[in-house]
Amino acid sequence: MLRESSGGFRGRWGMVCAGTALIGTCYGFARFAYGLFAPEFNETFAISSTISGIIGSGSYIGYCVAIVLSLILTERVGARRVGVGAGVVATIGTATVALAPSSLVLAAGVLVAGSSTGIASPPMAAAVSRWVREGVRDRAQSVVNAGTGIGVLVSGPIALVLIDQWRWAWGVFSLLAAAVTLWIWLTVPHTTSEGRGPAGERGFVPGTALLLLGAFLMGLSSVAMWTFGRDLITSEGGAGPVVSTSMWTVLGAAGFVGALSGDLIARSGLARSWTMVMIAIGGATALLGLAPASAPVAFLAGGVFGAAYVGLCGLVLLWSTSLYPERASFGVGVSFMMIAVGQTVGAPLAGALTDAAGGVTAFYACAAVGLLGSLVRPGTKPDGASDTPAPIVAAHRRD
Repeated sequence: MLRESSGGFRGRWGMVCAGTALIGTCYGFARFAYGLFAPEFNETFAISSTISGIIGSGSYIGYCVAIVLSLILTERVGARRVGVGAGVVATIGTATVALAPSSLVLAAGVLVAGSSTGIASPPMAAAVSRWVREGVRDRAQSVVNAGTGIGVLVSGPIALVLIDQWRWAWGVFSLLAAAVTLWIWLTVPHTTSEGRGPAGERGFVPGTALLLLGAFLMGLSSVAMWTFGRDLITSEGGAGPVVSTSMWTVLGAAGFVGALSGDLIARSGLARSWTMVMIAIGGATALLGLAPASAPVAFLAGGVFGAAYVGLCGLVLLWSTSLYPERASFGVGVSFMMIAVGQTVGAPLAGALTDAAGGVTAFYACAAVGLLGSLVRPGTKPDGASDTPAPIVAAHRRD
């Protein structure tokens, strides 16, 4: 058993650091780096924006399937094995992209790589919840959750150095994923089962429909920036590789800030926070569409988007766990799957709209979805509790 007082490479915080690296690798490299390299993929394989969007949606499809399997397997075989599985899938997926001889193989690699994100989150949340003592558990969850922003932040400089050799960049991603997989194996304690939460009411509770609608609209509104953000400022804004990859780095850094500011957002109340941050993500998307040729605007839009996206992920966690306090894994799993469903639907639609009417129009459309999503208001909790939520990071605890 991992002792709560232990530290170092194999101790409590070694596990937390490994979990942060796994989340960063799976999200920052395996899932979201497709959008970072979209211009290079389009040039290498001569694919249109429509096809690029369809390929990009593959990672979200993989996520939807993987998160369901991960929730089941984490309970049955334990966090260590499932966490290692996520690392293996990320390694294979990124290696497939690096070696892809055709757009079809590229699509397969993107799907496999994106699946790793759905596999990674449940076991790491379960491991922290089980093995880190309560007094510092929220801090540990916050650090692990911030891995997304860190991964996106790190991918930017790698892309800048290897922008003309994208296969080497994805090879680096694959090697890093393999190293992180070994780190997870060494630091996460082995258990045969993570246990099951207390038995409770089954089925959907009142208010779930609004939760799923909000999550869907959030995913749909975010897809332009994640899939076509760098492509827009290079193709229509004329930005060079330094500016375009720097915007991606700013996006990742701001995402890290967004994760750390979760408690501050939460103090405003769930409903008010949701409205404000959805407006922010829509505004950032519209801003980039308004002035894709301006580097300061690109950095500002990327920063606001990164902070807003991570903040919204935290709010979805809060929303779902407030509706399902005794079945947090179910609520979180279903709501995050709906974010991915929105992205799955949105990526090919945004690509088709880009081909038909231009990238700026696609960004305005996604921004409008964000503003529409701000009108969705979290409903009253089943038990009538206050709308003032607990810290965002606490919502990652599983049943």
